[in-house]
Amino acid sequence: MRQLFLSRLLSVAPILFAVSLFTFLLTRMTATDPVVQILGPGASAADRAEYAHKLGLDRPLGEQFFRWLADALRGDLGSSLYTALPVAPTLADGVSVTLTLAIAGMLLALLIGIPLGIWGAVRHGSWADRLLSTIVSLGLAVPSIWLALLLSLAFAVELQWFQVVGYTPFAQDPLEWARGLVLPAVALSVHTASVIARQMRSAMIDVLRSPYVHALRARGLPQRLIISRYAIRNAMVPVLSVMAIQMSVLVGASIAVERIFAIPALGTLLVDSVVRGDFPVLQGAVVVIASIVLAVNLATDIGYGLINPKVRAH
Repeated sequence: MRQLFLSRLLSVAPILFAVSLFTFLLTRMTATDPVVQILGPGASAADRAEYAHKLGLDRPLGEQFFRWLADALRGDLGSSLYTALPVAPTLADGVSVTLTLAIAGMLLALLIGIPLGIWGAVRHGSWADRLLSTIVSLGLAVPSIWLALLLSLAFAVELQWFQVVGYTPFAQDPLEWARGLVLPAVALSVHTASVIARQMRSAMIDVLRSPYVHALRARGLPQRLIISRYAIRNAMVPVLSVMAIQMSVLVGASIAVERIFAIPALGTLLVDSVVRGDFPVLQGAVVVIASIVLAVNLATDIGYGLINPKVRAH
């Protein structure tokens, strides 16, 4: 298990380096000039050159990148070109909110998707299974952004059951924090719950048809015990890979949903940094998102090893 963890961990470094280099080059290829954005189009060429020198933007690209990379390895992602605030603490605040939304959406999706998938597999071919397939198809067809808009309009604006904008920190008011997560979590969870339910149903059907399940039934074990003790664990192996992919999708979807509910998090930082040409914030945000995706994949590999001993052997 330790060898599996170390091998997966060592593969993260070159991926993060490639993401950092690609993001750095891509930001420099954009038409947005942060110096013009800050000083305005009326600034003289001498003022622009002086300010670019102050920000270090007149140095060769290679020097800029490796200096940024050396600082990033020490945990210093630089400072914003606009606010002069350190990027790392700013991103930490935004990422914590984005991850809270993504995790809340994933937990809700698991609570809905796994039981529905098991229910459909146990009743395979019945009218209940066909109804579940219809519901899952509808869930897959509903975009999270469109659903977030409808939920915001219905339950926040019209009924005023939940707050329509903003985010309340947990330490400030736990109840308002929970109420503020309901609508974004529901909007994020519907598509993911449908994906998990479909995968869980398919995996459970395969498991329930396997020879060892027939042997357990022949020994007289009740169906409920077979499902709870044996079938669910084996069916969760392919579901784990779907969960890893969907968690990465949820992080990206959270960034869009944040804008709808005006939640100050990673989405706001990303959009503002793109519009302004705030290179340090944009580079740091992309690297942090890539790190989250890689961490999710690493956790999935570890989960495979815990569930399936064959993975640990490799």
